[in-house]
Amino acid sequence: MDSKKIWHFFSYFSTIQIIFRYLFLIIQNLSRFPKYPFIRNAISDLFHAPVIVTFMDTMLLLYFHLCNLSPCTVDIDDQTTIHFFTPNHRKFNKPNLVIIHGYGGTSRWQFVHQVRPLSNRFNLYVPDLIFFGKSYSAGADRTEVFQAKCLVEGLKRLGVGRFSVYGISYGGIVAYHMAEMNPLEIDKVVIVSTAIGYTEEQKERQLTRIGRRISGFLVPESPQDLRFLVSLSMYRNDFLKWVPDFFFGQFINAMYKTHRKERLEMIEHLLTKDADPNIPILTQETLIIWGDQDKVFPLEFAHQLHRHLGSKSKLVILKNTGHAVNMESPCELNILIKTFVFGHSYHMLEV
Repeated sequence: MDSKKIWHFFSYFSTIQIIFRYLFLIIQNLSRFPKYPFIRNAISDLFHAPVIVTFMDTMLLLYFHLCNLSPCTVDIDDQTTIHFFTPNHRKFNKPNLVIIHGYGGTSRWQFVHQVRPLSNRFNLYVPDLIFFGKSYSAGADRTEVFQAKCLVEGLKRLGVGRFSVYGISYGGIVAYHMAEMNPLEIDKVVIVSTAIGYTEEQKERQLTRIGRRISGFLVPESPQDLRFLVSLSMYRNDFLKWVPDFFFGQFINAMYKTHRKERLEMIEHLLTKDADPNIPILTQETLIIWGDQDKVFPLEFAHQLHRHLGSKSKLVILKNTGHAVNMESPCELNILIKTFVFGHSYHMLEV
């Protein structure tokens, strides 16, 4: 299917999302009338089952298929399995690109705005991190280094040669470790909205600024938790007032109930490990991308990482964009990734 048809399909998919959102908002309001208890009970049962989110997740899976990506699982060892989306037909005249999601959900939900434009130019590999989606480990290691080692091993088993890597937020930490440990296999690195190499003082100051228990909203239990996470991550978040709580509840049931304990342990590791401002300097060319309105990791983290990496790094700051650059400024992000990896010249803010 050509790109125009894919884009039309995605437009229809977006329209379906809007229709479902307002349809169920109306139904939710109708369910408040006590006159028809049987209708209220039926609707209540519908709300507790993740019908809408499951439908949308299925549509996202179909969309990935239409972008010439197929799901597969790779056994790293007898304890660990990684789920990937991989190209249906690898082309040797295209470079390989691995994109790594953050903590806010699976790769399908985080990269919906990126798989079409990036898969057109790259052999695209989209893993789910361990304990997200269908990726899992029975082992006890909860570190980002373990995540990095497993992804690299999985890519080797898929026959992927030299590749570039792009990671956002927690995925950027994993990408950084992959590049550090594999300087010959990894060509270029794109780090987006990722705090690396901070001090203990910076960590404590930022936790105080956020003012809430991190695990409480990174692995949300209630619609209020997830609403806070989205509002913290996105600068343009006015749409939140139109999203009913039942949708957030369904999203939590579909995305956060599985491997909840393991994800909490991953957060605990991040919060309790010693801060290390003297992280190894990458040998690869590195592009750092940040939103100027990032409330999770303010711009000081971006400038600090850029200074640490030195002349082989470049920094781009996107205006009116929060932490979720992939959702708020996907077109700009996609262009930056493509031009950087292909080595073309482009206008960039370097600081």
